[in-house]
Amino acid sequence: MRQSFLDAVRKGPIVFDGAVGTQLYERGIYINKSFDDANISNPDLVASVHAEYAAAGANVITTNTFSSNRIKLRRHGLEDRLRDIVTAGVRLAREAAGDDHFVAGSIGPTGLTPTMLTDEELRDIHDAFCEQATLLADSGADVIALETFRQLSEIKIAIAAVREVCRLPIVAQMSFDTEHKTGDGASPERVALLLKQWGADVVGANCMEGPNVIYDVILEMIGCGAPVIAQPNAGYPRKVDERLVYMATPEYFGVYARRFFQAGCAIVGGCCGTGPEHVRQIAAAARMMGGGRIHVEQSNEVRVIVPDADSSTEIPAYDRSALSSKIMRVYKERVKAAPGTATALSPDSFVVSVEVNPPAGLDPSRAIEAARMLRAGGVDVINIADGPRASVRMANWALGGLMARELGTEVILHLCGRDRNLLGLQSDVLAFHLLGLHNLVVVTGDPPKVGDYPHATAVFDLDSIGMLRMIQGFNRGIDPAGKPVGDVTRFFCACGAEPAARDYERELRRLEAKKTAGAQFVMTQPVYDPDVLDRFLRDTEHLDMPVLVGLLPLASYRNAEFLHNEVPGMAVPEEIRRRMQLAKGASGARREGVQIAQETLDAVKDRVVGSYIMPPFGRYEAALEVLECIDGYGSTPSDQE
Repeated sequence: MRQSFLDAVRKGPIVFDGAVGTQLYERGIYINKSFDDANISNPDLVASVHAEYAAAGANVITTNTFSSNRIKLRRHGLEDRLRDIVTAGVRLAREAAGDDHFVAGSIGPTGLTPTMLTDEELRDIHDAFCEQATLLADSGADVIALETFRQLSEIKIAIAAVREVCRLPIVAQMSFDTEHKTGDGASPERVALLLKQWGADVVGANCMEGPNVIYDVILEMIGCGAPVIAQPNAGYPRKVDERLVYMATPEYFGVYARRFFQAGCAIVGGCCGTGPEHVRQIAAAARMMGGGRIHVEQSNEVRVIVPDADSSTEIPAYDRSALSSKIMRVYKERVKAAPGTATALSPDSFVVSVEVNPPAGLDPSRAIEAARMLRAGGVDVINIADGPRASVRMANWALGGLMARELGTEVILHLCGRDRNLLGLQSDVLAFHLLGLHNLVVVTGDPPKVGDYPHATAVFDLDSIGMLRMIQGFNRGIDPAGKPVGDVTRFFCACGAEPAARDYERELRRLEAKKTAGAQFVMTQPVYDPDVLDRFLRDTEHLDMPVLVGLLPLASYRNAEFLHNEVPGMAVPEEIRRRMQLAKGASGARREGVQIAQETLDAVKDRVVGSYIMPPFGRYEAALEVLECIDGYGSTPSDQE
């Protein structure tokens, strides 16, 4: 199982479960008792905790063996029950986990300080860890989880002991104080380096005060060369009516879970004070970041077959829509024929998509008129988001249908997995085909927490990769269950990409997976640094995918600061922000924002098929102003007359 667990970690994201001890405490086992003894004295209670975590979406169930070493059990007079406690702990976790989850054998510290012990006492610690790890491995654990160690000297002994007796992968986690130091004064960066050097397969931090503190610690550990795990407490405990209460809500935990994954964490779980609802929020964040609950292969929840129909049944990409025809032609004749060569661009050799979002109410007239103006200015396709920022708006397919009918324009619809389960996704995609809406941007979607209804349920049955695989099946004439749909669809699918992603390697891996799943071209997040985009274009050249570069003309200095600090996957260089700060007045700032977008476009226009422009705050004329740097674009209706 060593390779299987580590393969899963590399594919990620992975969800560990939450606290076992505090759950047992909340269910009646008093704090001065041995929680580990509950494996044999109250197994049904322990099993119920494990089962609830599995149902909440945890991929890894942790055994109730944190203190099951001979040294700690001796304090309760239970050292002679060690074997029974550990084997029962693994059995209970395995029964709850089944074959779909991994079981992590939990090992905690002895409570002794190695730097103050004799050689004989150090051997006792080593032997205790060897004994516990042997029992966990022999009982069927898939991975060893070393948790909440405060002393590097002790976790070094633990890692060596585990390596001595078994070949299971090791997850090694330290606990830090509010100054981001271990008990012996080591920094997170130093800890990560040493844990990896000593033989840990996954490194990280757990416990501490709450997600916000451990987040800063984790940022210092990412980049060490090993996968990173974060398992924070649910805040700092307070005593209420003689009970310890942890104050971080599950929703707050879910917000930070997404931040952990975006920062590059491979695994997120919970520690003291967390429960099934916290894990449910982590699992939702994991699905949104790429771990869809329903995998488009084989799942014990829903059987979703990877379409194996002959790909020759697909309609060629260049023949699926007017947009697909132009993108594939421009890519072949200009971008691929002479990559990076400066050429005179025109509306015939450059593709432009501009985002016009649906109204929040019933009146679509402003969006329709904006599309009319953009079409008159030479824009190829109107891009319509799907509940952007988790806001409630008119369904984008309804607005797209109106635009196509009233203006004769082509549209490209965003399709996100946030609001639809597997059944709803299929129904909508089939309806899009019937309505002639064949261009799609397939995205996972923003979480409800950022929108007007933060408590709305996020579905995320499929992430963007899963949705692309589903659509690829329809393009070959079969649904996700392998049944024929009577014909082949003709969807031309884009996927998103973040050239400035913090976890850049993960972004590249996911882009490769998106292409394999059926994406035909890429639409990037807004980019303000041509060097960042240049790196991205070089690193993705082997994928042979047309790229539309994202442009969002900055509206003000405040707007630039917000995008840089608050929007994942976006980076606005300091020099650009300084230029916006020096711009005089609102009109001067808007002109400077357009100028910056034009400079970015001019730097990369010969290496991309076109641009995807997102006008700020509904100022659609800004899109045409950006395009004035290319001959033939940017004219208004009055200009044409």
